[in-house]
Amino acid sequence: MEIKELYQIFQASAGVNTDTRTLKENQLFVALKGESFDGNAFALKALEAGAVAAVVSDTVPEEDPRLVKVPDTLEALQALAAYHRKQLDIPVIGLTGTNGKTTTKELIRSVLAAKYRVSATEGNLNNDIGVPLTVLRIGADADIAIVEMGASHPEDLKPLLAVAQPTHGLITNVGKAHLEGFGSFEGVKHAKGLLYDWLKAHDGLAFFNGDDATLQEMLWERELSGVSYGLRDVQVLPSSPEHPYLRMEFPDGLLETHLVGAYNAANVLAALKLGWFFGVPRPDALAAVAAYVPSNNRSQLVKSARNTVIVDAYNANPSSMKVALDNLSAVEGRKVAMLGDMRELGADSLSEHKKIVSSLSGLETAYLVGEEFEKALQEVTPACPVKTFGSSAQLCDYLAGHPVEGCTVLLKGSHSVAMEKVLPAL
Repeated sequence: MEIKELYQIFQASAGVNTDTRTLKENQLFVALKGESFDGNAFALKALEAGAVAAVVSDTVPEEDPRLVKVPDTLEALQALAAYHRKQLDIPVIGLTGTNGKTTTKELIRSVLAAKYRVSATEGNLNNDIGVPLTVLRIGADADIAIVEMGASHPEDLKPLLAVAQPTHGLITNVGKAHLEGFGSFEGVKHAKGLLYDWLKAHDGLAFFNGDDATLQEMLWERELSGVSYGLRDVQVLPSSPEHPYLRMEFPDGLLETHLVGAYNAANVLAALKLGWFFGVPRPDALAAVAAYVPSNNRSQLVKSARNTVIVDAYNANPSSMKVALDNLSAVEGRKVAMLGDMRELGADSLSEHKKIVSSLSGLETAYLVGEEFEKALQEVTPACPVKTFGSSAQLCDYLAGHPVEGCTVLLKGSHSVAMEKVLPAL
């Protein structure tokens, strides 16, 4: 079937779905196949549940006029999304980076929504499946779209860019993450820099942090023009028990946010710069940032009956771990760090965990979870008391008999370590 014919089916449908468990009537079902699942096995079930059609592999033996057989269902999904994107004559902001992608995306969404109808990536749907689903959800009434794109291997962004086809782009930062897949920091720069390459080749415009020397170098290498933002005319006020959230003093007034950590200042400035560029009145943009409340274990502040907890446990890498610890060190009073392993660092894992352990100081106690931190402690002695655990569940069991009270606690670790499960014990 030609892509135009498939697109006609899509236009007559109630949207695309790849999961029969959440399938709604009249949706177009796309049967994706992975190492441990095969959506083709559920295609007929999807049709019985009311799907308008099902895109399946051409090896499926069943015959039904509603089965659309293709060589590769993922490629068909991506091609359908790319075709849909070409029908949209609106700005599309492509966003990637090592840290802060989702928070920055949500801040930009909030600011632009003060003036426009905004379509944006939901949650963390930023991979080879999530990006086409995001693009296919952009309605004809949207004024502007924001597409978050993640990468853990050198060429991961290429198919995502071909689908999203951004007119504007922003790299939040470039740091050490997914080194197992990227191979090195230079590999990370190459992978994230594919967004700049796209913008250069398609006369796009980049927004960039003017305080970040790495991003500036990447722009200069490509002779790519950009719109900068930075801290030149902004003062980040110190946090305190009375004012635990990020506060920023601008020439035209004070901005108080619901975000934890000075490291979020760049994310706020990015959103405000895009708001300025797209004509959002500044008072409206500032109000949108002030009203934004983070979720999903990203830069959240939770006050329990016993402690103040900084929940930043959605993910972790050396750069995000460092800034989180720097932020904790600036907090007054008794402080505790509960840190889980940083995953997917490959050959650099031991050295990066040793750096984190070496930086631990000024804490009442550091609770470290995972075998990577255990290995690092065999070679490095931190400047504060440390307790180690094999899992977050073991830490929870320990805290049940040895509660922490009256402290500011940082919860951070890679998503697979599940440090957020410790929160109820605090």
